[in-house]
Amino acid sequence: MSKGKENYANQFTVILFVAILVNLVCYGLPDSIFDIPIKKVDLLSDIRIPSPTKFEIEPTLVDEAADNKGDKDNYLTMTNPADSALTGNDGNYIINHTNIAATANEVSHKTAYSEIDTSESQGSNTKYSDNYNPDNTLIEDFSSNHTGLHRFFTALSNIDKLNRPVRIAFVGDSFIEGDIVVADFRAKMQERFGGRGVGFVPISSVAQQYRPTIKQSSNGWKTYSIINNRSKKYVLSGVHFEPTSNNASIRYQTVDMYPGLEEVSTLKFIYSQNEDTDMLFNNENETISYKLPQTETVTQFELLGQFKKGLLQFQNAKGLKALGIALEDNHGVVVDNFSLRGNSGIIMSELDSKSCRDLQQIRPYDLIVLQYGLNVSSDSVSEYSWYRNRMITVIEHIQSCFPGADILILSVSDRSRNGHSTMPAVVSLLRAQRQIAERTEVTFWSVFAAMGGENSMIQYVKSNWASKDYTHLSFRGGREIANALFDALITEKKLYSDYANPIE
Repeated sequence: MSKGKENYANQFTVILFVAILVNLVCYGLPDSIFDIPIKKVDLLSDIRIPSPTKFEIEPTLVDEAADNKGDKDNYLTMTNPADSALTGNDGNYIINHTNIAATANEVSHKTAYSEIDTSESQGSNTKYSDNYNPDNTLIEDFSSNHTGLHRFFTALSNIDKLNRPVRIAFVGDSFIEGDIVVADFRAKMQERFGGRGVGFVPISSVAQQYRPTIKQSSNGWKTYSIINNRSKKYVLSGVHFEPTSNNASIRYQTVDMYPGLEEVSTLKFIYSQNEDTDMLFNNENETISYKLPQTETVTQFELLGQFKKGLLQFQNAKGLKALGIALEDNHGVVVDNFSLRGNSGIIMSELDSKSCRDLQQIRPYDLIVLQYGLNVSSDSVSEYSWYRNRMITVIEHIQSCFPGADILILSVSDRSRNGHSTMPAVVSLLRAQRQIAERTEVTFWSVFAAMGGENSMIQYVKSNWASKDYTHLSFRGGREIANALFDALITEKKLYSDYANPIE
């Protein structure tokens, strides 16, 4: 080696060794650290060709394996957190949805589907309608006498006489995390029927850093989730919070991303237990102290005024159990987002009945929208009667917990196998979800059809309407689904009105 030139071989060897060591450590990371989910990344996902092999898992084997692991719901849950592609451009690609207005009078509902006995193939003694139209973007009503959305539509029709808002609970997984889909659906509903505000906001959330419909932060709280702690009493949010310091706080600031979000007339603090807590409210102009009422049931403490920005602090908060705050008006429509990452839906059978009924007393829901499926669909599972049977129990439990609410089940969205084609499991799961709605006599809407059906996720990704995990939507893609859902509900409302008041 010539004089003056340094030998970098040793440095290169050290760097290479460190790089290999770091990769090995990352490879061995657990599924979560301190209850924070860790996303697995396949660096070769864009070029890897998936194996076409499919096989069925018997429900009894799944249950047995899950019981051995001590947590059946987590065993069945394949967590896939939302990707970073949360803001897409409009693009020029247009999904050709079924023309709802043109076909509304041509498509009938429950009676249009002939019942055939699928008990042998589905492992059940129940008959299910299996004549499914995969392009149907209308709401299907499986209730007796076409009354599946009676309470919701009645509330909307009498919205000026209710002396309260019409409330919709959107309950789901990471598909609606950060207010994707829900934000645009809320905006459409409030534009049509009135109302302001983002509604329910949990004390803390893994999605709060990228939820664009509210700015929030909190300090001094411990989070309990129904996913990993069954000892607590949970309602629709699936989480609750307990202070870890004598000065726990919640900071919020409204935004102007959508009309109606910038200012609201009520601030509600929602909690389920309290002994002697002092709540300090600071709106930058003054600080007001309140003594929270003692309670052992779900309660909300309401402040009236004009709210844009503020800080809530909690002192002497031993024994306080909190759910979150609500920023809204007391009229029009309120849409609460209860997303819970990694939730398959099955765990919702663990909701505390009494606490849910208490919640329904103070925040009566007229419609509960259930969005699940992403954490269940998998190439390794091709038959979903086990999921259908478990979710039937979940729906029946929710019906008993919220007797005043109608229920709308949303199907799983399209999901692609690494960008090559729709996962076969998606179609199988969609049929099972439709059968859940039929068995429990509730309403059903196909997100899969609204996206455009088979392989539509590939087009969504090309248009920047979905992230490159081929699973989660961007906000732009969420707007498409929100608009389609809104149109389907308005069409169904008209059909319901025509059905209830036929022209003579």
